[in-house]
Amino acid sequence: MASYGQEFKDRAVARLLPPESAPVDVVSREISVSVATLERWCSDALSMPGRAPAWTAAARLAAVLTTAARDEAAKSAWCREHGVYPQELEDWKVATTQPLASPGELGTPKSAKEGASPHQGARA
Repeated sequence: MASYGQEFKDRAVARLLPPESAPVDVVSREISVSVATLERWCSDALSMPGRAPAWTAAARLAAVLTTAARDEAAKSAWCREHGVYPQELEDWKVATTQPLASPGELGTPKSAKEGASPHQGARA
């Protein structure tokens, strides 16, 4: 009998629950775990009080894209509906966009010497 870590189980269950709501047979095939086992993991996760479902990376990106053009009131309503704190949504946005940022956008100021062109002041 195979033994799976809690993190693996949590990621599998997160795919089965909203917002992703992937079909159990699809997840079963993708991760090579039986449908019955996935259903048991899902049932166990839902029976734990106070435990919020984990969001997959794809679901977090979808949430960021879905709420990007909304005003604060609409974002807050979306967050309440999906059980997410607005700060979590903002953190997901930062995590999504930060790898795409240029060094100047990251907020680390360059010194004047670092920002200067190597050819600046040199005449040909």
